[in-house]
Amino acid sequence: MQRWRHRAIAVILTALVVIGGNALIRHPLMAAADATAAYPNQEIRGVWLTNVDSSVLFTRPSLVTALDQLAAAHINTVYPTVWSWGYTLFPSEVATREIGYKQGLYPDLEATGRHEALEAAQGDRDMLLELVDLAHQRHISVIPWFEFSFMAPANSALAARHPDWLTQRQGALPAARYYQEGRHARVWLNPFHPQAQQFLLEVIAELMANYEVDGLQLDDHLGLPVEFGYDPYTQQLYQQEHGGRLPPRNPYDPEWMQWRANKITAFMERVFGVVKTYRPQAVVSVSPNPAQFAYTHFLQDWPRWEQAGYIEELIVQVYRDTLSSFSATLQNPLMQRAKYHIPTAIGILTGLKDAPVSSRLIQQQVAAARQADYAGVSFFYHDTLWQAAGEQPAARQAAVRSLFPSPLDRPAVAANRRP
Repeated sequence: MQRWRHRAIAVILTALVVIGGNALIRHPLMAAADATAAYPNQEIRGVWLTNVDSSVLFTRPSLVTALDQLAAAHINTVYPTVWSWGYTLFPSEVATREIGYKQGLYPDLEATGRHEALEAAQGDRDMLLELVDLAHQRHISVIPWFEFSFMAPANSALAARHPDWLTQRQGALPAARYYQEGRHARVWLNPFHPQAQQFLLEVIAELMANYEVDGLQLDDHLGLPVEFGYDPYTQQLYQQEHGGRLPPRNPYDPEWMQWRANKITAFMERVFGVVKTYRPQAVVSVSPNPAQFAYTHFLQDWPRWEQAGYIEELIVQVYRDTLSSFSATLQNPLMQRAKYHIPTAIGILTGLKDAPVSSRLIQQQVAAARQADYAGVSFFYHDTLWQAAGEQPAARQAAVRSLFPSPLDRPAVAANRRP
């Protein structure tokens, strides 16, 4: 396998230029609105693999067991987290340089985000290399998932080393930098800061160059909480482009929201360019929230990304606890439009550690996604797919296997834009 070289990637990344400013760039295979959304004899059948509340990634034997089980259930895609809690989950020269650690597979959620003893004990193990090899042997595609994107734990080494890369809301530091997600305090890398951008692009380039992966997935964290963007760098950038005017104090000001969203769209174009530079056949996948929520809360304008051709697979997180609300969301016009252009699948919540989801509801939601003519489903996450409080393991696993009685391939990247 050809290994990545930092200097070569730096040259290529420097040469990548954002094309067209804020204008939409039409993908050469952009589909007509009346094209069929169906993918005969193809279906995305995905599962997200995490390193929190799950040990599936921690050892080779656990990977073998999990992938055997998934293959037997005719799952054809896994989305393993590779950028989470402020660390890469594969050995990274970029992370070593910028964070001080080559990887952080084992999370310590209450301390620095990295369990030092377990990391030391694994030696030179490369989880992602193992996973790609084992999954491909079982005809399962591997699309690594950038779970945290611009987000990082507030106490992470990344935040401590690069405070100038962080953005903030209005108010006094350090509190203005914190974004509370559940019981954990986060910070947000500034999506407009060139060094923060370069860091993520180099990690993506390293990943694409070093591993025989089938794509890259970004999710709802490739954006910015709407109340953020009041750091000195961003304010100065806004002033330069607005005749010296400061950003509006109202974070929901339409022009201020659109300005920030457009900058994130421009970054998404650069991500697409990096992936295609190193692995042209790799699929660029995004797993956002429904469009209105994604834009209003995180300035993530994924319908624009889809129209511009920067997305080749879309998996919308439709995490609903009733069938009626789930089915209603499937009728969203922007999701309906996307499915006529690219494979558009539905993310289904199979439960959280302390919040199980019944097999019956999972089966009903899969059926509803098929009835609505979506290109498949992906389950969050591996462990809760197979077991849930209140259900016998054998019955739960039989219910999962019943979802996909025969194998099907996932839609190929060459077919993603319908003719």
